[in-house]
Amino acid sequence: MSQSFLKLATAGVQQLTPYQPGKPVEELERELGISNSIKLASNENPLGPSPLAVEAINRLSNSVNYYPDGGGFALSRALADSHDLQPGNITLGNGSNDILELVTRAFLTPQHSAVFSEYSFAVYPIVVQAVGARANIAAAFPEDHDSMPLGHDPAALLAEIKDDTRIIFIANPNNPTGTWLQPDALEKLFSEIPESVIIVLDLAYTEYMDDALKPPVKKWLEQFPNLVVTQTFSKVYALAGLRIGYSLSNPEIADILNRVRQPFNTNSLAQAAALASLDDDEHVNKSVAMNNAGKAYLQQAFDDMGLRHLPTMGNFISVHVAGDGMALYQKLLAQGVIVRPVANYNMPEYLRVTIGTQEQNARFIESLKQLI
Repeated sequence: MSQSFLKLATAGVQQLTPYQPGKPVEELERELGISNSIKLASNENPLGPSPLAVEAINRLSNSVNYYPDGGGFALSRALADSHDLQPGNITLGNGSNDILELVTRAFLTPQHSAVFSEYSFAVYPIVVQAVGARANIAAAFPEDHDSMPLGHDPAALLAEIKDDTRIIFIANPNNPTGTWLQPDALEKLFSEIPESVIIVLDLAYTEYMDDALKPPVKKWLEQFPNLVVTQTFSKVYALAGLRIGYSLSNPEIADILNRVRQPFNTNSLAQAAALASLDDDEHVNKSVAMNNAGKAYLQQAFDDMGLRHLPTMGNFISVHVAGDGMALYQKLLAQGVIVRPVANYNMPEYLRVTIGTQEQNARFIESLKQLI
C-alpha cells in the first residue's frame, strides 16, 4: 500500500495507542484450547443483571426495528428523581466513557490542557489526546503512603492546573488503584479549582463505597456549577454489554453536552434495562454484599501470602506480585484465569483482579499460590 493513512489523521490521533480491554473468555479458550475459564479482568458484576432488567429487554426485543427515544425521556426522568434533580441535569451516554468524550469534545481544543492523576483511568489520556489537547499529569501519593498509596494527591492536582486548563478528571474510587479521597477532601479540592475548569467527577464504582464515603452529589452540584458527575450502569447494575451511563451537571453544561451528543447514542434495550434496574434495590444490595465478602476473602488471602495490595472501594483489587506482573498474567491465562495486567498504567508489578463469586475468587487464589 503506497498511501499511509495514519499520516492523514490528526496529530493527536497519530500518537494514540488503542485501549486494550480485558481478554474475553471465548478468545482465551479458542487460543489455548481450554475450557471452564474464568474472567476477573474487566470489573464486571459476577451476579449478572437484575431479573427486572432482563424482563425489560425481552419485552422490547421485537421492537428494535424502531429507533430509540433520542432524548431518553423516561430514563432521564427516573434518574432525575433518584438523585432529587431535574431531567435538565441529565445527559445520557453510551456508557460513562461516552460522557468523558463528550466533555472533551465540548471544552478542549489543541490550545487547552486537562489535568488528571498518575494511575488514573486509561480513557482520560485517550480522549484528551484525541482532540489534540495537552495532558498535565499530577504525581500520585507515593507507594509507601501511610493510608492511600498511589492515590490522588489534591495538592499535586491543583499544582497542575494552568491558565489554559479546561478540565480536571477525578475518579473516586479510582481505577485501577481502587483508592479514594474522603468527601471533605474532595469538597476542599473542588473549592480551590477555578470555576473556568470543568470538574469531571467519575463515580463509576460509587455504589460499592461505604455509605460514609459516598459523595453528596446534589449538594455539590448546587455548590459547584462547574461540576460534572459521571455514573454508569456497567458495574453494580451489571449492564456492561449494553453500554449505558449518564452525567449529572447544571442545566447549562448538560445542554452543551447534549449539543455534541449523537442523536441516538443510547439504544432502546439499554434504556429499558437501566430504567428497570433502578427499581431493583435488592439486586444492588446483593451485588454489594457479594463484593464485600469477596473483597475480605481476597484481602485476607493476599495477606496470608505476604502480598501487598492497595486499599480499594471498587469491585476490584490491585495486588503487588513482587515481580513481573505481565509474566504472571500469562501463566494465569494458561490455567484459564483471566485477570488484568496494569503495566500500561506504569504499575508493572501489579495485577488488577475483579472480585468475583466465591468460587471464582477461590480458583484464582489457588492458581496464584501455585505460581508464586
